[in-house]
Amino acid sequence: MLQAFIRLLRILWIGLRFGLYEFVPRLGDSRLLAALTRAPRAPRAERLRRALETLGPIFVKFGQVLSTRRDLLPADIADELAKLQDQVPPFASSLASAEIERALGKRIEEVFASFEREPVASASIAQVHLGVLHDGREVAVKVLRPGVEGAVARDVALLETAARVVERLGQDARRLKPREVVGEFSRHLEDELDLMREAANASQLRRNFAGSALLQVPEVYWDWCSQRVMVMERMHGTPVSQTETLRARGIDIPKLARAGVEIFFTQVFRDGFFHADMHPGNIFVADDGRYVALDFGIMGALTETDKNYLAQNFIAFFNRDYRRVAQAHLDAGWVPEDTRVDQFEAAIRAVCEPIFARPLKEIYFGKLLLRLFQTSRRFNVEIQPQLVMLQKTLLNIEGLGRELDPELDLWKTAKPFLERWMSEQIGWRGLLKAIRQEAPYWAATLPQLPRLVHRALAAERLGDLERTLARLAEQGVRRNRMLALLAALLAVLLAVQLLC
Repeated sequence: MLQAFIRLLRILWIGLRFGLYEFVPRLGDSRLLAALTRAPRAPRAERLRRALETLGPIFVKFGQVLSTRRDLLPADIADELAKLQDQVPPFASSLASAEIERALGKRIEEVFASFEREPVASASIAQVHLGVLHDGREVAVKVLRPGVEGAVARDVALLETAARVVERLGQDARRLKPREVVGEFSRHLEDELDLMREAANASQLRRNFAGSALLQVPEVYWDWCSQRVMVMERMHGTPVSQTETLRARGIDIPKLARAGVEIFFTQVFRDGFFHADMHPGNIFVADDGRYVALDFGIMGALTETDKNYLAQNFIAFFNRDYRRVAQAHLDAGWVPEDTRVDQFEAAIRAVCEPIFARPLKEIYFGKLLLRLFQTSRRFNVEIQPQLVMLQKTLLNIEGLGRELDPELDLWKTAKPFLERWMSEQIGWRGLLKAIRQEAPYWAATLPQLPRLVHRALAAERLGDLERTLARLAEQGVRRNRMLALLAALLAVLLAVQLLC
């Protein structure tokens, strides 16, 4: 308790030192606090970033997550927090070795033929060492920082307390949903603190792109993985940000940029499972021109409903069909039922038309998203956490693509892919796909129907069933409809058997 109190006092002091009281409506103009703390006169966003850096790695990571919530933050703060880097000083190699030996139950020499004591990368949660297994396979070993779970739990608890306090300060503070933001941050940290979960993410992504000409994913060596240690295939390549080196190696840079867009849309719409932290530090390029993905602690997942909603909205944006965009939001239940479609459509048109009036290659999706977020507030659009991750990833992809190729036309590259995907989801192709997917469930359920009906007849609701059957007997039309439905079901089952 005393330790938490001391930590809280330190947080408060750093907040005062950097003049963060200006973010509190009732204290923002306090001359007394300004005189006592002699707060620096740098812009507020810069002071917030520097305060988070001073507080330590957990708060740095919180700032990174916060920077993705452009729907909740002013643009200056979101832009400044996006500058935060997750590189922190490494912890001692002796501690890393001890953590690995404790997690794997073997000495370093028993597992590795060679092991590099100095890490090649260090972040706020873990660091990475290189090594070679006794069978000659080169590996990368990711190990959590000692005691990081306790440190994270303490700091998250303090953040939750701070969020509750902030919510009581006024309507503007509540609109920012600080507790929701901290909750989302806590979930991301929970995922990153379990390296078995990250290993499973890497394995799934590797399986999704098996044999791909676009993307490589390292193999996970499960025999040497635990919750605190992850051993995977070492990947070789050039950091994607080193464009001059890539050109010298004969890599087609515009093609590489287009491939990045295709990888993103393939993950989202084909698999519904995407790498949600695709910044340049997590991407290499192999000598054969394929991307190499690294660091799988943050992944996003989408349902079929999410994918269809997104595809319809993307295509509607491409075709400047703002009525369809507005209606899709209403159909998804993301705006209040009493929202007038024509007003929502007009607001979306006001955002998009000035942007689409420019050549496609000059359209920046980030600016479009920012304007759309501002419109969303006016119409009380419910924020979908899984789509916030997607938006953040799309911004990363667009930024990376334009860094590689300033002439990249994101819309032109994406539209054919989306139209092809939509054609596979609707019409007879989509019907056959759905039938094949559902056939095993039908085959398993239908033989149980007589038993389920018998159980229902023996239940306490027998009287209700008898009255229902009596009404059906009096209404021949309904009975005929039921018979027709059963006949159609049998016909579908017969078709399934023929297809299978």
